Amino acid sequence: MLDEPQHLLEIPRLRVQNANAISSPMTWGFPAMSAFVGLMHTLERSLVDRGVDIVFDAVGVICHRIEPQITEDTFPITFRLTRNPVGKDGATAAIVEEGRTHLEITLVFAVRGDAGPDVAQTAEHLVHQLRIAGGTVQPPLHDKQRRWPSRIIPMSDDPAKRPNEYRRLLRRWLPGFTLVARDDLLQGHLQNLRQEDPECSLLDAWLDLARLNMECRTQPPENDEEEPRAQWEARLPRETGWFVPIPVGYGALGPLLDPGTVKAARDLETPFRFVESLYSIGQWLSPHRLTTPTQLLWYPDSDPDQGRYRLQNDFTRHNTPA
Repeated sequence: MLDEPQHLLEIPRLRVQNANAISSPMTWGFPAMSAFVGLMHTLERSLVDRGVDIVFDAVGVICHRIEPQITEDTFPITFRLTRNPVGKDGATAAIVEEGRTHLEITLVFAVRGDAGPDVAQTAEHLVHQLRIAGGTVQPPLHDKQRRWPSRIIPMSDDPAKRPNEYRRLLRRWLPGFTLVARDDLLQGHLQNLRQEDPECSLLDAWLDLARLNMECRTQPPENDEEEPRAQWEARLPRETGWFVPIPVGYGALGPLLDPGTVKAARDLETPFRFVESLYSIGQWLSPHRLTTPTQLLWYPDSDPDQGRYRLQNDFTRHNTPA
């Protein structure tokens, strides 16, 4: 479980162009949270290289606007494909399907260490030089966005003052939505399905939540001369909300291999492992529905010995009555 952060680093209203919208082999839409955790690690290393003694423990994302680059007047909906980059001779390359989206997001980092006021401006300057989920950061579109500078937010040590401070902070991030983990919903749905079919697995429960299920209900005829009528109805989950299937990390497919033993690996100094995506269920929530900023933070919680490299979010733990 994530400890209460000492400070939050807020980088508001970033405009990201052409971020990766294919978050895993089975999901698309918003970039995977692993992309933002990767950004967090890169940003921390860049700050350390500049002599800033600081540690990032977690990252949260508030999405204010999303614009997937898809066709809108055809069915099925497809991505708008482009031919890039060009080849060595300047000719266009063959089309490789890519899903891209434009975003406007606020990044929130849990920070430990010597977080002085200059750290926020240094971090924002570095973020503008980095890729976010493969997308490029654009300058503010108008002067209104320049009125939200990045800042370091000290977290209160007084439990009695925290609710009011948290409420003001969370409302600052409106309008927008943030993604939280709902592993509890997946486990609960599995138990519901097993009441009808004891052989159901977690994959069955995940697929059942990830799709729109239609059920056929037969209505009896009003008289003996009519045939029974069939009516299709959508079967919705018992809990209401904006639930989405999401990737939450990676699971090992084999043992850890020595550095440099895998041909064409990008990094020849780090041990290598073949992995596949891990999945769970997430929920989009408006920040004003949270009780603490910690609920929107994601952090790595890996166990290499078990071959598990996944991300955690403590929304459910903070949302469960004591």
